[in-house]
Amino acid sequence: MASITLSSDPFASKTLPISSSSYCIQLGTSRISARALITGRIEQTHLRLSTELRRNQGFTLKASMGPPGLTEQLNNSKLDTLAEAEDECDIFNDLKDRFLSLKKNKYMKNPEQFESLAKAQEPKFMVIACADSRVCPSNVLGFQPGETFTIRNIANLVPPFVRGPTETNAALEFAVNTLQVENIFVIGHSCCGGIRALMSMQDDASARFIKNWVVIGKNARIKTEAAASNLSFDEQCSHCEKESINHSLLNLLTYPWIEQKVANGELMIHGGYYNFIDCSFEKWTLDYRGTKVDGNGRIATKNKAFWC
Repeated sequence: MASITLSSDPFASKTLPISSSSYCIQLGTSRISARALITGRIEQTHLRLSTELRRNQGFTLKASMGPPGLTEQLNNSKLDTLAEAEDECDIFNDLKDRFLSLKKNKYMKNPEQFESLAKAQEPKFMVIACADSRVCPSNVLGFQPGETFTIRNIANLVPPFVRGPTETNAALEFAVNTLQVENIFVIGHSCCGGIRALMSMQDDASARFIKNWVVIGKNARIKTEAAASNLSFDEQCSHCEKESINHSLLNLLTYPWIEQKVANGELMIHGGYYNFIDCSFEKWTLDYRGTKVDGNGRIATKNKAFWC
């Protein structure tokens, strides 16, 4: 009977002819028949040879000579990878369905509207809202495409003009001077994590970017602590959520091009508060004539409304 002797080096690659059924393989001191190889049952060496793997004998021998648990670990890793890929696929399949629904129910039914939007945008509102995933202004107030130019940041804050360039005041400049919006609407909300960070203001190095941003609202915190010092921390946060909106309205008037248009009646500034715990909404408008920007600032409001 013809035989083939493999090197004692477990990682050496040898060509194993399989055209004959009458040969044997010498592994160290053990002799194994070709029939055993074909069935893939060689327990002494944990070798498993299938028809496909026999096309690459060298690779098969090298991979199979590893620890007995290695194959199981690799298989588990492959299964985890496949599961993650399936989860991601499910997520984007859901987004795909939503997009196709938008196309069918809005785009296809309103071709003239979208053709007009493709040429230019003429929104009446600029909305400054929080980045919180629970308070999308288009979802809460039903804004349609082309109706609002929106900027979202942590705690819906407006930095003062003197603070320097940020994405928020860049958006303000574009909305007011280029798009010539007629309304700026600052919308806050309940359970705001940014306001809690403002009220806590702990020296946490891991959250330094958040701290450096929310400090914009420090005057709102000071006013809250003065007016609601007898309340619990949660109640103080709720109070500050609304106080910070008014503070942002005052900061808007520090921008020369905004104050000029407000003074001329060309632009109106509004505040809004969405309480998603009981699904209610408060709205008010800044009264420019009664508002004082200098010093600690004092805001006067009008046209208050409560929707529930």
